[in-house]
Amino acid sequence: MTESTNTAGRSDLGQNDRLVGLVRLVIGLTQGIALYLLIRTTEGGGATWSSRFPEIFGPLLLVALFLPPPLLAGVGRLRWTTLAIWGVVATAALAFLAWHDVARQAGDVGRQMTFPLFAFSAAALFIAHHLIVPADRERTLIASFPAYFDAAWMAGVQLVLSIAFAGAFWLLLFLGAALFNIIGLSFLGDLIEKGWFSFPLTGLAFATAVHLTDVRDGLIRGIRTVALMLLSWLLLVLTVLVGGFLAALPFTGLDGLWETGSATALVLSAAGGLIILINAAYQDGRADNLPPAVLRIAVRVAAVLLTPLILIAFWGLSLRIGQHGLTPDRIIALACALVGAAYAIGYGLGALVPFVRRGSPWMKALEMTNIVTAILEVAVILALFTPLADPSRLSVGDQVARLEARKVAPDDFDYAFLRFQSGKVGEAALVRLLEFDPEVADHARKALAADDMSELPTPEPITPQTPLVIETVDPNVPLPADFLNRPDTDIRPNCYSEGDCVAVERDWNGDGTAEILVANVSSVELYARTPGGWVRAGRFVAPMCGHGGDPRVAFREGRFETTPPGYPSLKSGDIPFVFMPEFGCTTG
Repeated sequence: MTESTNTAGRSDLGQNDRLVGLVRLVIGLTQGIALYLLIRTTEGGGATWSSRFPEIFGPLLLVALFLPPPLLAGVGRLRWTTLAIWGVVATAALAFLAWHDVARQAGDVGRQMTFPLFAFSAAALFIAHHLIVPADRERTLIASFPAYFDAAWMAGVQLVLSIAFAGAFWLLLFLGAALFNIIGLSFLGDLIEKGWFSFPLTGLAFATAVHLTDVRDGLIRGIRTVALMLLSWLLLVLTVLVGGFLAALPFTGLDGLWETGSATALVLSAAGGLIILINAAYQDGRADNLPPAVLRIAVRVAAVLLTPLILIAFWGLSLRIGQHGLTPDRIIALACALVGAAYAIGYGLGALVPFVRRGSPWMKALEMTNIVTAILEVAVILALFTPLADPSRLSVGDQVARLEARKVAPDDFDYAFLRFQSGKVGEAALVRLLEFDPEVADHARKALAADDMSELPTPEPITPQTPLVIETVDPNVPLPADFLNRPDTDIRPNCYSEGDCVAVERDWNGDGTAEILVANVSSVELYARTPGGWVRAGRFVAPMCGHGGDPRVAFREGRFETTPPGYPSLKSGDIPFVFMPEFGCTTG
């Protein structure tokens, strides 16, 4: 984008750098003073003002932290009217998000904003601001993609440099204080320890950095160009790594990934990395910024790889939710996977359409995908941190429904989650559980009476000593003791509560030795006896394109059949399962 295009549409204020700088310094100073006054309310013993009025303190703190940066960036780049409206809307949104985050929590003391609110509200504010700035410059509701690219990436570089400047400023102050201390003068060291000095000074330093980087527009563009070039070449590395990972899965299976306990977070992180690096290579899509041929190929391959990564994330989430129900973390992960799916669809189309429609621009679909998903991200974040899709409310409803349906036994239910980790909706659910059967009501009564999580039983960690809980198709024929006592932990995460697993023992491949099939919520695993003991020989899984289902139900009803030869494929009810041998293992 040319310099004339970048400066077009700047407000009248933007034509006077001195006035812009003065306004920014006032904003920075005001932020510092506001933060100092708010922090003062948390000091002192007993019931402080911040602890007595958390619904007021929380919104004020979040607004004081996050509103000034977009105002600093908007001065001189947005029209006065737009800046004023955006400031009011951002203030109201931040205040409401903070209020809801505090108000939903139970108890009279100790209520404060949670870390996810800080992280996601900052992200939503950054995205929303850089949807507004280009649109205001071009006097349109939806701006051109190059304008969005220029505003967002320039602001990202400017933000990093401004934070680095403020940090370096304080390092110099500490160095100066140390030098004065050597000669017996402690005034500077004493001064920087005072909140009334340090907070306003930090605000001024950050505002100064924002203004200096804004004035030196060409310098920032040069740094951005170098950063984009380096990031774009890292795309090659990540594409090869992700491609190798996906290519190895048919041979290794997904068990190792599931056993990490963080499979969804890992694959979503990989997808997020690909999205960022794809954009670094694509830049604003103009012909003069077209990357080398090898990077264009990497962009297309990476765009296609997003789809299997997101599918794995959804698969992993479906397994965990099917086994243990919804939790706030899983709901947030689902929201991230939803956004990832939007990117995967748009980028995949951008990569494949040119092969179907000759002459189509390279990765053109990426541009509209980025704009649509940016709006989607803001909407999703607002939904998650308001009553609309409050993760605590949704989780409590799902967990209680699982208890009502006896998908989890009353003794195994996590009452501590309702009492201490899900706020007012959790406590309200415990009150409703008092009207359930005596066993559930007794647990709920103890949970409501508890003052600390340590007073309630918590699930024991899964270890090789954790007893296996496996229902058999024929209750009169128990499973072999050496199978139930095997020290391996591969089966225990799925089979430690009543109803988790259903098993049947018989000779499945006609070799004269009985094997054991263990069905859990999503797959069926086969265990074979070897001279060294029982080993997992493989598993039967439903195809990802199928409609899914619970094989345990069909096992209980005797609705399963096999087809020869060898370890046959399995049909559980109407659901086909395909046997996948364990890589590197033998069945004896």
